[in-house]
Amino acid sequence: MKIVLLEDIQGTGRAGEIKEVSKGYAKNFLLPRGLALVATSAVIKQVESRLEKEKLEESVGREKLVELAQQIEGKEIHFRARMGGGERLFGSITAADVAEELSRAIGSVVDKKKIDIEKPFQQTGSYEVAVKLASDIRPKITVVIEEEEEKEKRQEKKKRKAKGKEEQEVKEEKKD
Repeated sequence: MKIVLLEDIQGTGRAGEIKEVSKGYAKNFLLPRGLALVATSAVIKQVESRLEKEKLEESVGREKLVELAQQIEGKEIHFRARMGGGERLFGSITAADVAEELSRAIGSVVDKKKIDIEKPFQQTGSYEVAVKLASDIRPKITVVIEEEEEKEKRQEKKKRKAKGKEEQEVKEEKKD
């Protein structure tokens, strides 16, 4: 039985291909799951036009990815973190943190799943990280983690205390 594959199927073929498969395989597996259609001239034309449209969209998307890769390539992202004992950070710098900071730096959203780090960074230093935009487009960025200065720590504590006092005053005003 001749069919047109709508999706890639391992061991059978790729989307858009016309294949000859057994009647049972087509009727019991491929057709009910929407993985293929019976090959008629109308269906073949439909699938070919859809594939052309997808290729056009993919080429436009690829151009955007290449542009984005040029923006990202060589960027340097800085983090300031508090240090604990043994030259380790309190907490860690994760792929989500890197993606958020990179998004802020380039003005375009970068998904945390595209940041290629094996495990979160837990020490100060400079790390080279790849950003997986596509299988063959992998610009590299540098992540620099520095120790937070004591002065900055004190200022941050003062800000938190002041914010806590303001919130307490607001709560007391609401009670009255």
